[in-house]
Amino acid sequence: MPLALVLPPRLTASALTLRDTARLRGLDTVRLTGREVPEGLRGRGAHLHAGPSFADAVAPALGIAPLEAPADWLARLPAAFVRREIRAVPIREAYELRRPAFVKSPNDKSIPALVYADGSRLPGPDAVDPETVVLVSDVVAFDSEYRLYLLDGRIHTGSRYAVSGRLSLAPLSAAARAFGSELLAAAGHTLPSAIVVDVGVTDHGQWAAIEANAAWASGCYASDPDRALDVVLRAAGPAAQLAERDGAFVRGAA
Repeated sequence: MPLALVLPPRLTASALTLRDTARLRGLDTVRLTGREVPEGLRGRGAHLHAGPSFADAVAPALGIAPLEAPADWLARLPAAFVRREIRAVPIREAYELRRPAFVKSPNDKSIPALVYADGSRLPGPDAVDPETVVLVSDVVAFDSEYRLYLLDGRIHTGSRYAVSGRLSLAPLSAAARAFGSELLAAAGHTLPSAIVVDVGVTDHGQWAAIEANAAWASGCYASDPDRALDVVLRAAGPAAQLAERDGAFVRGAA
């Protein structure tokens, strides 16, 4: 029985592309109608492409180990790779901000990624656990942004996805690939074997890491879909096939 790529009820353009690519590869594709996992899929050996909340609901029943970067990964990078101050703190500390800052959840969208005028504008303790970790960053504008699909410490594919904050798809530039390779040489060991990292050029002309994203929840933009699928399959595959080095990067493992 071929492996299955499991998809959520609502399919993005990237999910459709990856579904078609998986079918060409001979994989079954299963589009769930809700968050209940059919008995026939349990223990079968499946992979997943879906958003974080859907993954949290179905991955355990599917026996899938979704990989993601550590919550504080971006904050721990050397300054030369981020070009701004970034802290990973409980949101209760972020409430004390008295200046504009870019604040987001590290690995999902529970705290909207926005520039907040100050900490009082963040979702309050009635809506969010005060211990929820957020990334607090200086406000930086990016002239161009690129997505890198990483597999086993190398750039497997990628593309440009934005110019001046607007969607703009184009092939991966040589400069983006060079910066990504430099970043991997310095910090690749701090990431799972399959992950997406976004990088870009600031409005001051400096290359910087933007964020890390779970490959199983990321849009592939103009990346090679077959090579993007390689990364997705590794990033959210059967827990029984999990490499030892990736054990620390399974979502919810801590």
